[in-house]
Amino acid sequence: MDFTNMKEKMEKTINNFTKRLAEIRAGRANPAILNKIKIDYYGTPTPINQVAGISVPEARLIVIQPWDMSILKEIEKAILASDIGINPNNDGKVIRLAFPELNEERRKEIVKDVKKMAEDAKVGIRAARRDGIDEAKAKQKEGEITEDELKQAENEIQKLTDKNIEEIDKILANKEKEVMSV
Repeated sequence: MDFTNMKEKMEKTINNFTKRLAEIRAGRANPAILNKIKIDYYGTPTPINQVAGISVPEARLIVIQPWDMSILKEIEKAILASDIGINPNNDGKVIRLAFPELNEERRKEIVKDVKKMAEDAKVGIRAARRDGIDEAKAKQKEGEITEDELKQAENEIQKLTDKNIEEIDKILANKEKEVMSV
């Protein structure tokens, strides 16, 4: 039986989870936090990384240097309007984002949010498993596969599910360690 569709769904779920984790501020400066912020560049919503150079000269600092100085204020406004919780410092040439030290309470909140995201990802994996099993049962009903092949398919689907959930748990453990040890 072909599990390609189900595998793709599970991989997409893990990739989405990983991308969402990259956007979480864990006390260190991570340029991925700017990925979802767009500015109005000549009437087109454009990601900041397409109109400026972004660098991380220190562990808690991001420097944004626009290639076109006329959009400096626009970038500053977009960062202020976003929900990243950092005030930009504009010196007329570059924008600096200084990441404050996280306190213990905030770290625990972040870990709680990350665990919720992980649980959502696991729900996505289980939904893909359910779809795969339903598909196998439908094929068995139509006589395309035997009952033994159905049991074998269910076992393979469960192994795949367990492997992907284990992957999510590993990613979660790494992020949790990163947040708590900053």
